[in-house]
Order: sequence, then C-alpha cells, then structure tokens
Amino acid sequence: MSSDSHPAPVSRSGRFGSGPAADVAAFSESISFDWRLWRQDIRGSVAHATMLQKIGVLSARELRDIKSGFDTIAQEIEGGTFTWKPELEDVHMNLEAELTRRVPAGARLHTGRSRNDQVALDIRLWLRDEIAGLQEDLRSLQRALVEFGARHPAVIIPGYTHLQRAQPVYFAHHLLAYAEMLERDAGRFADCAHRANVCPLGSGAIAGSTLPLDRELVATLLGFVDAKGRPRLTQNSMDGVSDRDFLVEFCASGALLAVHLSRLAEDIILWVSTEFGFIRIADSYTTGSSLMPQKKNPDVAELTRGKSGRVVGNLMSLLMLLKGLPMTYNRDLQEDKERTFDTADTVRSCLRLMAAMLGQTTVEPAACKEAASDPLLLATDLADYLVQKGMPFRQAHHVVGAVVAVAEKWGKPLDQLTLAEFQGVDPAFGADVTGVFRLSEAMARRRIIGAPGTQEVRRQLAAWRKRLSS
Repeated sequence: MSSDSHPAPVSRSGRFGSGPAADVAAFSESISFDWRLWRQDIRGSVAHATMLQKIGVLSARELRDIKSGFDTIAQEIEGGTFTWKPELEDVHMNLEAELTRRVPAGARLHTGRSRNDQVALDIRLWLRDEIAGLQEDLRSLQRALVEFGARHPAVIIPGYTHLQRAQPVYFAHHLLAYAEMLERDAGRFADCAHRANVCPLGSGAIAGSTLPLDRELVATLLGFVDAKGRPRLTQNSMDGVSDRDFLVEFCASGALLAVHLSRLAEDIILWVSTEFGFIRIADSYTTGSSLMPQKKNPDVAELTRGKSGRVVGNLMSLLMLLKGLPMTYNRDLQEDKERTFDTADTVRSCLRLMAAMLGQTTVEPAACKEAASDPLLLATDLADYLVQKGMPFRQAHHVVGAVVAVAEKWGKPLDQLTLAEFQGVDPAFGADVTGVFRLSEAMARRRIIGAPGTQEVRRQLAAWRKRLSS
C-alpha cells in the first residue's frame, strides 16, 4: 500500500484481530486529561519531522505539508472546534490520526519514534513551560509581600514562638520571611527545570532505532541545550523512556511551596481574627456565613491552607507509582500526568490568589501597636542590658526571670517597676534601665544583618524591590 493511501493510524498494531472492549477503552484512555499536552506534542512532532526530512525519510514538500497540517489543527484546537476522540486513547494518537487523515505524509511521521519517547518528550516540554510560568507567579507573590510591608514600614508586631509572644519585629520583617521562603522555592523549581531540560526523543520504545536519527538536531530545535547552546540528550534509551524523576522533583518542590503557602495562610488567618485584629482583608477576598450575618471569613487563605494537603498527596502518589516499576516503560506511568497537572494548577492558583488578596489587605495600626507595646517582648533586651554591664548571659537570663516574677506578683507591667524593685532583684540595674523599654530605640539597636532592626528592614525592603524589579 502506498503512503498516499495509508489509513489513519490506530493505537493497536496488526497483531490484534479487534479493538479493545468498550470498558477497557474507557478505563485506559488518557485524552480526557493529556489533551493539554497538544502544543508540546505538535512542537515535538514538527521537530521530529524536520529531522526526518534531513535524513531523507521525508521530502521537503512532505515536511511543508506536515507543518501546514499541524498549523491548521492548532488553530482549530485554539478555536475550540477540534474534536478529541476517546477511542484514539491519547493526545498523540489523536493528533497523528487527524494529521494523517488530512496529509498523507503524516503516515511517515512516526518513523523512528515510539509513544514511549514521545510522551517523555511532551511532558518535559510541558514541565519546562509550566515552570517558567510558575516562576512568574512566585515573583508576583514576592512582590505583593514586599509591597505590603513597604506600605507599612513603621508597623511593629509581636514575633511569636510556640504561638506565644516572644520579641518585637517589624511587620515588614515578618512578611519578608516568606519572600525568603519563596526564593528558595524558585531555586528548587529552577533546578528541576534544568534536569527536565534533556531530550529523550530517539530513545524509541526502549532500544533506540536502527535509523540514522539526528538526535542533536531535534534537541537543538526544541531548546534542549546548555548555556553554550550544546544539545542535551538522554544517554540511556531505557532510562530515557522510563525516567520520571523530574516529575517527582517538580511535585516535591510543589509540595514544599504548598507548605510555605499554608504557613503564610495560617498567619493571615490568625492576624485577621478578632483576637489578633492586625489586618483587614477586602470584602472581595472574603466570604460570609449562611447563618451568622456578622461573619467575614478568610476563605482564600483557608482554601490555600487546605489545598496544601492535596499537593503533598500528589507527591506521595507519584512516589508510590514509581517504587515498584521494573524497567522500562509501563502503562502505570500514564498515572503521572493527573498528579503533576493538579500540583501545577493548584500551586499556581494559590500563588495568584494570595498575591491578589495581599494587594487588597490593610494593616490595623492601633491593634498592632497595642500588641507590640507589651513590655514582656523586651525581656531579652533587658538581659542584654545586664550582659553589657558585664554579667554572664545565663545569670542575666535568671535575673530577668526573677524580675518578671516580681512584676507578676505585684500585678505590674514589666516597665512599670520602680528602680528599687529592679535593684531588689539585682543591684546591677541602674537608673538607665527604663531606656530598655523604649520600643523605637529597641528596634534601632537591632543592627546585625538579618535582624528586624529599623535600618536593616529598610535595607532589606530596598534590596527586595531592586531584585524583583529586574
């Protein structure tokens, strides 16, 4: 049979006398979710066809026809008029079958290629694109955090350990802690993108091909290159088709990002509560109660906190999927995509919504000031005061603890004790002890790098703004 009359490809070979049973077809199809790889599948197919033309499998005209056919199909998919056929199982067979129906040369497209290395290529291309978009979402949330802090540079709140008031910090300093977390997340995703940026096409089903495929050309056409423009290729055909480490890395990075977002959400949920009252979220990013008319709930933050569980679950699902698979490709690997897609969709939506919400959130300065005015927050500063007078820190720690006990006994705030009461605990206290409790001076004294001091927080805000503007 000539190529011009070649029938549209089917997913089962001539070995089978009939197609799968209807329930098997429904059970095994993946087009319901892997259709979203269509852009990557077309890009990979065009690059593969370009290579086939170079090695003489396709003519120049056939290559032009294939490219033109894919252009038309892409336009139809974009316009919503393309019909996906579940009986063709997956995105690869749907696109190839439709191309072959329109362009006879499409029957040659699968030369030297298997769906095993084709899907390995597509998911790497998709992940590379997705990480690029996710990095922008990360930057957007970092900007929202930095700008939120910059809008309130003088606001001080208690910092907490064990959810107990510990020491005073600038509100901006607290927010910048999350900017630091997200920066580490961005680094992990960049590492993942680097390891995903290796071209597996040419691995075939398991053992490559006897045809003189130009793998370097395909890798270069698809951007699988190093910093010097040299092609990056998988070096083992068996690993090339079965490797999903890069997806595990992506889902692991996504899980840790989700945990960071959940922690930020928890702080926001606490801060917006009546008991804290540090912030107010715009009505457009909250919801009410079906029963209690006074309620204003931080649902965006709560859902972000809740969705972290599914992202962590996706990582566990992938690890369990892979742990028992023998070499090389197994159909089990079809299950990798829904988990990966869900991780990407979930963390990206959480990033966008959290950034938008922070842009519509304001600080309640009076509540923050009242909480930060608690003199117990400066108990450690009081110990430092004694250290500067020559007292060993362990002794100073004990002395300040005794002072706190005296204040509790007399029902006084720590800063309202008289000099005599201070000296009744230890004569090292002088008349200058009251200066310890001047909050603005206490914040100015925190001068070391990374501390929540007045000048250091200003410096960090400026540095972050500069970093995020590039």
